[in-house]
Amino acid sequence: MSRWRQRIGEKGVEKLLQITIEAGKATKTITESSLEKVIVDTTVQPKNVQHPTDARLYRKVHAALLCIAKKEGLDLCQSYRRLMDRAYRKHGGHSKARQFKRARKVLKSLKTMTGRVKRDVERKMSDAAFESHKRTLILAEIILTQTRGTKGKVYSLHAPEVECIAKGKGHRPYEFGVKVSLAVTHREGFVVGIQSCPDNPYDGHTLEGHLDQVERLTGRVPTHTFVDRGYKGHGVSEERSRVLISGTRKLGYTLKRHLRRRSAVEPEIGHMKADGLLGRNFLKGM
Repeated sequence: MSRWRQRIGEKGVEKLLQITIEAGKATKTITESSLEKVIVDTTVQPKNVQHPTDARLYRKVHAALLCIAKKEGLDLCQSYRRLMDRAYRKHGGHSKARQFKRARKVLKSLKTMTGRVKRDVERKMSDAAFESHKRTLILAEIILTQTRGTKGKVYSLHAPEVECIAKGKGHRPYEFGVKVSLAVTHREGFVVGIQSCPDNPYDGHTLEGHLDQVERLTGRVPTHTFVDRGYKGHGVSEERSRVLISGTRKLGYTLKRHLRRRSAVEPEIGHMKADGLLGRNFLKGM
């Protein structure tokens, strides 16, 4: 799947969505007038990673370093294999019992053992071996040196492009993946645009590019675009498309009624994540 996606590229995926829109027009699921009003919103598509904790990351780095040592035939001073497994179980037990002071002490020992193995591997490997495993060693260095306030943290060793996106919701305050922007028709809820937004940009800064995509796929720019309050300061001119933000006052009766339908995109996103393929991204890379 990853190789097929790389072959067709972003333009090929957009072509598939354009064919879907044309099929919707042919079956009269949507009409030309449906494309005049769209709803735009963003969500997060999680990557296929475990919830990142420092103990789990140190254990993953330690396992990757032992694989490098085995592959290159390095004779390590000490592998810490059993001590790492024992300390990892102790850290989980202390955290479960809410004994956080003891858990921090065990976490420090996990980091120390991983750092010792890393330095031992780097000392004993050749320059050619270092070049072949440079990516893993650099990621290991970042994981071992990052702190609570570090920008651009690494949350997964096999998917370092994962971003931590705060949702502000009680049941799921953070999600680890990539931001996705979605555009649907105002009346039918038919998807007319979808794109990924890496590097976690501000929602308002993604609107201009998303309207460009809708124009490429449908051949016209929506006259009205309905968004939530996260799109303040979007920078889209009134001549191109009138952007109506939730909570806007002093509107006519018709626009008020249309604006109340903006939240119709939320259950669509929920169905896409629960029943469709937006719930988790199993593909490798950005």
